[in-house]
Amino acid sequence: MAALVIVVVLVLFLLATGVKVVQQYERGVVFRLGRVRGQVREPGITLLIPVIDRMRKVNVQVVTMPVPAQEGITKDNVSVSVDAVLYFRVSDPIRATVDVQNYGFAMLQVAQTSLRSIIGKSELDDLLSGRENLHQGLEVMLESPATGWGVHIDRVEIKDVSLPVSMKRSMARQAEADRERRARIITADGEFQAASKLAEAAATMAETPAAMQLRLLQTIVEVAAENNSTLVLPFPVELLRFFETAAARVTEAAPPEDRSTDWPRP
Repeated sequence: MAALVIVVVLVLFLLATGVKVVQQYERGVVFRLGRVRGQVREPGITLLIPVIDRMRKVNVQVVTMPVPAQEGITKDNVSVSVDAVLYFRVSDPIRATVDVQNYGFAMLQVAQTSLRSIIGKSELDDLLSGRENLHQGLEVMLESPATGWGVHIDRVEIKDVSLPVSMKRSMARQAEADRERRARIITADGEFQAASKLAEAAATMAETPAAMQLRLLQTIVEVAAENNSTLVLPFPVELLRFFETAAARVTEAAPPEDRSTDWPRP
């Protein structure tokens, strides 16, 4: 009787060890006598043959892996330090378990070498402003080995680009000079537009003399409103022209000896 109880307990224990639970974010890879079973166990309760089967659970969640900063020289001979972040997940649990010993460490090493390679192939302006193309290039470089390991690359992004202090100063001076250039261009363009408008206004007033008088009266009103102690006396321009013409006629009508500046000596 005691032996029967022991046998029953042993059988229940073996059955209990043969029942495994696979979580929703996991997949189970079963080894039967050292050989991989072709079917991956899905989430839920799965039954194994005690002593014969062994199951290894593989996490299929997206892994966020920071890539340490890598130093390199760009295509235009600038020393920079670039770090990145890699997002990947296991797409084939059997390959990720059998074909590579540690797929996480392997992906980290490939990401570092690919990042150094992309630094040497790129210029500084691309690292600072054209990162979308660099992200795509990194993803293509990582996709080839990752596919053989049963890993899918979701995305790769460059986090930060560290520049030497001297390069930062040069870039600051360049930005300041560019802003100064744009400010001067804007000022010159404003002066050109103002001169064009003034020329058009002068042509219009020349065709209509009454417009000049109206503008003169408007100027008087503006000055009187701002400076009450200022007295403005308008003087017609036509009167000045009359005096100028009269003076020229008198000068032409005078005898030559009267226009001479050489006086007789005593």
